[in-house]
Amino acid sequence: MEMYRSRTDALTTAVGDGRPIVFAHGTLMDRTMFAPQLEALRDEYRAVAYDLRARTDRYAPAYDLWDLADDCAAVLDGIGEDSAVIAGMSMGGFMALRFALEYPDRVDGLVLIDSMATPHTPDERAVYGDLVEPLAGSLDPTPRELADGVTDFLFGETTREEHPELVATWVDRWATYPGAAVYHELHSWLDRTDVTDRLSEIDVPVLIVHGAEDPSIDPSRAEPMLEELPDAEMELIPGAGHTANLEGPDETNDTIRTFLDERF
Repeated sequence: MEMYRSRTDALTTAVGDGRPIVFAHGTLMDRTMFAPQLEALRDEYRAVAYDLRARTDRYAPAYDLWDLADDCAAVLDGIGEDSAVIAGMSMGGFMALRFALEYPDRVDGLVLIDSMATPHTPDERAVYGDLVEPLAGSLDPTPRELADGVTDFLFGETTREEHPELVATWVDRWATYPGAAVYHELHSWLDRTDVTDRLSEIDVPVLIVHGAEDPSIDPSRAEPMLEELPDAEMELIPGAGHTANLEGPDETNDTIRTFLDERF
């Protein structure tokens, strides 16, 4: 965690001035996935995206979402902010919910992108666990066939058909990751507990953004959070899958910008 205080220049991209919003990426992604959001917000907000452990030299040890929440707190320390709006995509959203529970005084609001409060089903955990099991302990790059194979989890049908170049760019990147990094990244959330019964504690404005074509977490699995969170709203991004902010950047940017402008 110390590196997030001492090396934030190597782990973060920060633009603009104003109220801070900090972006945390999902599994297999990195901070560059939020480039459209940083560009859209930089005129009035301090927008910051950072690399979680699996994209750094801290990937090797086992860790969980609560450890990642501690890292997020260290990022805030490193950028000199007492609190921020925390925006998390998928795994980043799982972390953001726990960050809000562990550090309530440091959260101004949440943006949850293609995420949910409930755990994955036993069948899903078995599928994901089997998928990365060959990567355990490997420092070799992630096999290309595995990188190609997970595109159906990360991108919606429209994106795969109409924007194959976006998919190909990320496949190329995934195939450079050390296998162990991907293994530990996935296992940081695979067996997480359900936090639904604690959502009432998160008494800040929450925006739920979800791809209408999300193949990994159907929008219906995010909707129950609207009933449990004290102050939440939800927007679907048409034609977008699990990486809604990349697949539908204009709609996502408009949604986040409206939320920030109206609530903060």
